[in-house]
Amino acid sequence: MRIFPGPAAGQDPSARRRPLGLLIDYGGVLTTDVFASFAGFCVRAGLAADRVARLFRADPVARQLLAGLETGTLAAPDFEDRFAALLGVPATDLIPGLMADVRPDPQMVDAVRRIRAAGFRTGLVSNSWGAGSYDQHLLGELFDGVVISAEAGVRKPEPEIYRLGAEAIGLAPAECVFVDDLGGNLKPARELGMATVRHHDAEETVRQLAQLFGLALAG
Repeated sequence: MRIFPGPAAGQDPSARRRPLGLLIDYGGVLTTDVFASFAGFCVRAGLAADRVARLFRADPVARQLLAGLETGTLAAPDFEDRFAALLGVPATDLIPGLMADVRPDPQMVDAVRRIRAAGFRTGLVSNSWGAGSYDQHLLGELFDGVVISAEAGVRKPEPEIYRLGAEAIGLAPAECVFVDDLGGNLKPARELGMATVRHHDAEETVRQLAQLFGLALAG
């Protein structure tokens, strides 16, 4: 868990019912669709476009490898070797290849920047695919606290990572909004008292965040 200095959340009494902080996912929320990037990799490798997604959804070995990578118990090179064997492709630079089409989403990045500038606490809660997956300068600019699964040793949807996220920004879980693109990652956050937003596209997510925080975030 890394905590960056940032503006304190000082809301006027009339806004007490609003959340005081935002916790948000990285891949697929602050960036373009990770599963679309997986599909692009598959097409380039001569595989069925949904091959990677199907393995992560249904293959117990692939799911175990992913869990090890995300919690930091399996080193990235070992993940690449073993997952490449499942796919039948070379292991060299497999993770960069899977993530090759992932790009920052400017609209989402700007929304987080505006929320933080308005005095709300902001934090990242991300299942890690390695330190190289993150723009470190951007993390320092956008967030008061960062929880990355491989550093914390726990990953979504385990409840502890959401508690760590709230702690990293100095708030109780019930004072936070959590945003993720995977529905299964939202349920534990709701059970801890967080408001949740399922991310499908930037326009709708920004609209919901603007309403929750009482801010003008578009444009």
